[in-house]
Amino acid sequence: MKVGSTGKGKKAKTDATEPIWNLRLYVAGQTQKSITAFANLKKICDEHLAGKYRIEVIDLVKNPQLAKGDQIIALPTLVRKLPEPIKKIIGDLANTERVLVGLDIRSA
Repeated sequence: MKVGSTGKGKKAKTDATEPIWNLRLYVAGQTQKSITAFANLKKICDEHLAGKYRIEVIDLVKNPQLAKGDQIIALPTLVRKLPEPIKKIIGDLANTERVLVGLDIRSA
């Protein structure tokens, strides 16, 4: 995983009515927790949002000023920018069910 780069979901034909999920993962360097969070997020997106997502990884070690915009107070933090409303999940995203409910991919 190259932290600080923009990863994109697999290219696939999607229904025009389905939104593209814009997800932003805030991390602090290439720590084990950051790498695990990215891997877990990629797996969840591939399984549940195939072809309908974009992941942007923001390394706050390199760009600490970017934390202010999304009010980041802990790392790693996942922010769902689109579809609205904005949602945040803190942690390594290991609990798939919690992530799915937190992002409104699956209802509680």
